[in-house]
Amino acid sequence: MRRVISLWLPTFAIDRINHRAYGKSQANPSDKMIDKPLATITCTHGGQRITAVNSVAQAVGIVPKQSLADARTLYPSLTVHQADPTADLKALNILREICERYTPWVAIDTFDNTPSNVSLWNTGLWLNITGCAHLFGSEEALLEDLFYLLKNIGYQARAGLASTPGAAWALARYKTDPQTKLWFISNTNEDIRNCIAELPMKGLRLECDIIEGLERMGLLSIGDLYRIPRAPITRRFGKSVLHRLDQALGDLEESLSPQRGRSTFSKYLAFIDPIGRREDIEAALNRLVVSLCTDLEQANQGARRLVLTLYRVDKSTGKVQISTSQPRRDPTHLSMLFREKLEIIDPGLGIDAIVLSASETNPLKVRQTGLNINSIAEQTENVIKLLDRLVGRLGSDNVTRLEPVERHLPELASREVSTASIPSGVKQDWGGPTHCPSRPLQLLVHPLRIDVIAEIPDGPPFLFYWQNHQRRVIAAEGPERITPEWWLIRGNMWKTKPLNNDVRDYYRIEDKDGKRYWLYREGLYYPDNHPTWYIHGFFT
Repeated sequence: MRRVISLWLPTFAIDRINHRAYGKSQANPSDKMIDKPLATITCTHGGQRITAVNSVAQAVGIVPKQSLADARTLYPSLTVHQADPTADLKALNILREICERYTPWVAIDTFDNTPSNVSLWNTGLWLNITGCAHLFGSEEALLEDLFYLLKNIGYQARAGLASTPGAAWALARYKTDPQTKLWFISNTNEDIRNCIAELPMKGLRLECDIIEGLERMGLLSIGDLYRIPRAPITRRFGKSVLHRLDQALGDLEESLSPQRGRSTFSKYLAFIDPIGRREDIEAALNRLVVSLCTDLEQANQGARRLVLTLYRVDKSTGKVQISTSQPRRDPTHLSMLFREKLEIIDPGLGIDAIVLSASETNPLKVRQTGLNINSIAEQTENVIKLLDRLVGRLGSDNVTRLEPVERHLPELASREVSTASIPSGVKQDWGGPTHCPSRPLQLLVHPLRIDVIAEIPDGPPFLFYWQNHQRRVIAAEGPERITPEWWLIRGNMWKTKPLNNDVRDYYRIEDKDGKRYWLYREGLYYPDNHPTWYIHGFFT
């Protein structure tokens, strides 16, 4: 049966400010300002309004959306801070990642507080703990550990646990108390109808005007809707009332999407005692890699990106990510890539759990290998492993390869791409036409202009100057004419003028010292216009 936690953070924005002011080392930073009213404000067209308050400010009558002038009337010495929705959202996402120690299915509750303005009331998280509670002993033990974590961080929270998200949301807000009971659990064998019947109509997550209309009709609790025909409610208030009711009772499915895609291949390992030595971390990592590769092999998949998440004793997390140029499921190779990054891991006070996930996978079928260790396939495999290690050390943007491009000009005939961006199994055609002349191994990024003495109008060079030295030519081969790319010439110019100053005549030449160069003449010879010579590359 599905089990969902609705985690309500009623003073999240205030707790974040206290947490920032008193630091992470404070056991419960909100206690520092627990005895004085505190609020956050934002500027609107109607003036400054309250966006969030702590429990003390709420006790004296200060509520969100109230004007600052009215709040000062109730409590003149009210301490206020400027609301920062961006910082609130960042902190909420950090808390969401921390809560992934309990379940990989964690999402931000967006009702009445869109992600762009999370400093408003009703900030919370969804935790789908279906199949996860037994890892902590019971649902009660999981909630105890969750609230112990939140208390250490400095967040005040309340929670509801039920079989439907709608019921859990209502229980968290209207069947808990910050003084006596911080969470409420609806047992799996308990009737949801009876459990939420006495809760106020606000527990159905309806708009304010609809709630006011229902209350004017005398419908004050959720149970009052059970005894009324459905058709009149739909005609008067639309489909939203019964839609939310059916979701809360489980008659209508309500989907929850995690903030990030859930990895199909993931392994979890918890420790009885925290670990901190590198040898222990490596041993645990090797165990997870072997287990994960076994699952990948059974599914005929290979990992392209792996993420190792470490959960520390102080409730913080650390992540290490590796990527491969092709799908891989070799435990030895993947463990080596991780080991080269373990030096950057700070275990802190200790690590009590680690999770290894394959965030990106591709199909990888079993390949038959031969007995010849010097085969082309084996050499290619070694090159791929070397590329993976270089990418891990230098970064994917710093390890590149050339990809052929169908262009005439030599400097545009290839482009530099990341090794990870080229899919495996794609044949790169570098051969070109069978009659294509040879090209130099070293090509200048930009051709450099040189002075040349050559026979006119289209003879090869006799003499040229390069790097302040005179080079005498003893052998020349060419020309190889490269014309402009006609499909890139604008208008109809190519119909009347097929040749222009961009025409290149390339020569492969050798000087008296045995050095070989690749020169070209740009343009055609005319009495009033002499062509220009360039050096473009070097042969070995």
